[in-house]
Amino acid sequence: MQKRMCWLPKFGEENGQKILHLQTETQESWLPYTAFPQFSVPDHRIPGGSKGMATFQKLLKEGWEVVSSF
Repeated sequence: MQKRMCWLPKFGEENGQKILHLQTETQESWLPYTAFPQFSVPDHRIPGGSKGMATFQKLLKEGWEVVSSF
């Protein structure tokens, strides 16, 4: 299975800012990128920047699939 990425609200926040979530196997739940230290990189130091954007850019270059938010 191809590894996948999706922008989802942080757990427990319905109207909060979306953060990057990852899924390494189809049957697994989506988890925040911070749960995968082997794939994540430090966030950009931009005030108000998206949490996970640096990781998103890295993984996109590595061929991860982007899934629309649902």
